[in-house]
Amino acid sequence: MPDDLEQMWADLAPVGRSAVSGGYFRQPFLDAERELAAWFVEQAAARGLAVETDGFGNQVAWWGPPDHDAVLTGSHLDSVLDGGAYDGPLGVVSAFAALDLLRERGVVPRRRVGVAAFVEEEGSRFGQACLGSRLATGAISWETARALRDRDGVALGDVVEGVVEGVVEGGSSTLLAGVSAYVELHVEQGRDLVDRGEPVGVASEIWPHGRWRLDVTGEANHAGSTRMEDRSDPMLTYAMTALAANKRARLTGQRATFGRVEVTPNGTNAIASRVTAWLDARASTDQALADLVATVERQAVERAGRDGTSVALTAESVSAAVAFDPALTAGRPWPVLPTQAGHDAGILSAAGIPSAMLFVRNPTGVSHSPAEHAETADCLAGVVALADVLEGLVGR
Repeated sequence: MPDDLEQMWADLAPVGRSAVSGGYFRQPFLDAERELAAWFVEQAAARGLAVETDGFGNQVAWWGPPDHDAVLTGSHLDSVLDGGAYDGPLGVVSAFAALDLLRERGVVPRRRVGVAAFVEEEGSRFGQACLGSRLATGAISWETARALRDRDGVALGDVVEGVVEGVVEGGSSTLLAGVSAYVELHVEQGRDLVDRGEPVGVASEIWPHGRWRLDVTGEANHAGSTRMEDRSDPMLTYAMTALAANKRARLTGQRATFGRVEVTPNGTNAIASRVTAWLDARASTDQALADLVATVERQAVERAGRDGTSVALTAESVSAAVAFDPALTAGRPWPVLPTQAGHDAGILSAAGIPSAMLFVRNPTGVSHSPAEHAETADCLAGVVALADVLEGLVGR
């Protein structure tokens, strides 16, 4: 017998969990995440589902007639560094549980149903968010992706096979061939459902967002013997840019975050020669995002002129606004809310696959943190909601 939702959750709970923080380290193609990929195959086998894997590491477990009209659900199994348990895995576990519920209801699908686990959704290892779904849809080419490197200098092309048998010319996967709809369940990343007193909601859209690398170059020197007025300190330029980005985002109701910084030579008693920092920016419209990033760049350049440093801002990934297909969840009683977080559903929607997202209430409102949480009763309500949507799409 396949595991139920609570048993599946119990099986996943210890995998990749830090004994110190209680957070999760499930980076793509490393031990913990690979253990979860093996668990995915086991759960599929327990349900008699055929697993298909592409050359990039994306997995789909299929149920139903092998035709060319399929409905996909699922999410991802990787995490951010020291992340929460629910972001990603809840969608995969709930997808398996929803299929179990459909079978209990006696549903015989007239279309194939797939449970997907996309790799590197968080971008925590190779720096590109939703990398697996971007590769699967052809939004990024294998030639570009294979050169991406992690913090240890390991290239993606040295970790996965990439373009092999079963992958179409041009570097995109055949895994999504025939998929005509995608429904992703996810823990809410915010407190909207808490404020509404509702266990489940449906997404209306994803804000446009992206990641930019800020390189600030100065001159290394002694922290004690160099007069303050004689310095070319890139740390000052970075610090003032981070403050300016925060102020601009607050004034305009947008989002700007510097969450990762690398300093060279990173010595306590040395002025840095170089600071590299990564800006995560999100906004309510594509134009608002462009304006936000342009303002941050302008202020960084102006500050560099005063500090005697130089700056360069380079886009590493940018996703336009995504509006989800309301027809997939039409007639449902759930509240509708936007999301500022990126998801694989956004990538599939941008590729022309009608997509929808369901959210399960998060009592803390916290995500990308060990404090991320969802109550079991709400998770079970999410399974019922997902099964209802899938039943409406695949029929009896």
